[in-house]
This record gives sequence, C-alpha cells and structure tokens, in this order.
Amino acid sequence: MTTEAAAGEGRSGRGFDGFAPETLHLAGRTFVIRRATEADVPALVELLRDDILGAARESGTEDAVPYARAFALIDADPNQLLVAVTENAGNAESADQAGSVGQTGTADQTEIAGEAGSSDQSHDDSTIVGTLQLSLLPSLSRRGTLRLQIEAVRIDASAQGIGLGTAVFEWAHECGRRFGAGLAQLTTDKSRTGAQRFYDRLGYVASHEGMKLPLD
Repeated sequence: MTTEAAAGEGRSGRGFDGFAPETLHLAGRTFVIRRATEADVPALVELLRDDILGAARESGTEDAVPYARAFALIDADPNQLLVAVTENAGNAESADQAGSVGQTGTADQTEIAGEAGSSDQSHDDSTIVGTLQLSLLPSLSRRGTLRLQIEAVRIDASAQGIGLGTAVFEWAHECGRRFGAGLAQLTTDKSRTGAQRFYDRLGYVASHEGMKLPLD
C-alpha cells in the first residue's frame, strides 16, 4: 500500500481546513480518500444503513431532511471531516485478480462493514466504497491534548477482503497526527464483538465504559 497526499495539504491552524484528497494503492486497486460533498449524502446513508444496527437506526434516503441538516452542520465545522472513499469504475474489474491478505482482509469484511451490500455510484463517475467521520476535539484534559474521534466507519462489500478497512484506519491515524491530534478514540456497540477484536489488533485499548442517553 502506498499513500499519496495532494500538494498543499497540512495544518492551517483551523481544524481540517488544510485537508486535500489522498490516494491509496492497495491490492492492485486505487482508492481516493476525499472530503464528502452534499451529492454524496444518499450513498453514504445507504452505507450506514447496510448493517444490522444501521438498518434499525437510519431512516434512509426517503427521509432526506435530517441527513441534509446534519451534513450542513458537519460541512460548516472546520473540526469535522466527513470522508468518502471512492474507486474509479475501471479499478473494480481488477478485484478478482487481487490476492488475499489473510487476517486483515477478514477483519475488513466481517467486522467493519458488517453486512454491507452493493456500492453506490457517486456524482463524479467514481464509486463510493467507504465512509468515516473524523472529529478534532479540543480538551483541557491530558494536558490539553487534541483528540481525534473516529466514527461511522463503513466499507462496502465490493471493497472488502483486501485490507481496505485497516488501510483506512492507518490513514486516519496519520491524518490526525498531521492536524495536531495526540490521541485517537472511538466508540463501538457492545454487540459488535468482531469489531472489537479488529480494534484490538489495531492497538486500541478498551480503557473506558461508554454511555449514551437519548435526549428526544
């Protein structure tokens, strides 16, 4: 795997303002990690829905208003980066020739993507095959350490089994470092035992007990 950053990327002093698209080369295929646009939202929502828990949580694109509102808030906040992982249509043809990467591919397929189905075509003729959201969280604790929150990671079935999930997490960690984060953190549902094993292999430690309270 190689990573190519676009020229001019780096810290601007204001959240993710200096972010530019990056390219991942993996298993003979080329993926682009870029900032999501409003036109991507329906495909991203379908990725979030294509999962046992997501199917119950998400209303789908027939109820577009809350997703449009959420995207506007995310897009306006420099400390938020909603990511679309895309692949050119021609690259998908090489998927059958891609070799297995063993344990990493298994983790991507069964633990991160859940029960992901078919991918969706994006607005620029490439295919959206993954998503995640990064948040920079300023904090006084840990001597003012800036935290990188990683949430809503999905890899489509068309890109599973080649180590893309691991590669995306490695990219996210490096992205966080470049923008000043000193700690990466995430939450995972207790029922996702496979995902927890995957995060263990990435070096995450289950050091805290997370809690949620609905406010509506």
